[in-house]
Amino acid sequence: MGSVTKEDVESTLTAKLQPAHLTVVDTSGGCGASFDIEIASASFEGKRLLERHRLVNTALTEELKQIHALSISKALTPQQWQDQHPSTE
Repeated sequence: MGSVTKEDVESTLTAKLQPAHLTVVDTSGGCGASFDIEIASASFEGKRLLERHRLVNTALTEELKQIHALSISKALTPQQWQDQHPSTE
């Protein structure tokens, strides 16, 4: 298997966490070694930030074997996402 792509990360997170919002940015300049993620998922309801990050990391177990850096800039519930982005309809 080659390097992990932005699309790989998106499809895995979509399949495992069914996010209401997901933004994945390849911050490695295209080599797939570093990603920044913003995710809003109902899976995060009632969970602390650490638990939310753990869910993301667990979902990406295979990908993380090849990713050097994963930054989760936002891990919100869909309601928290709406509260922060009220105009996105």
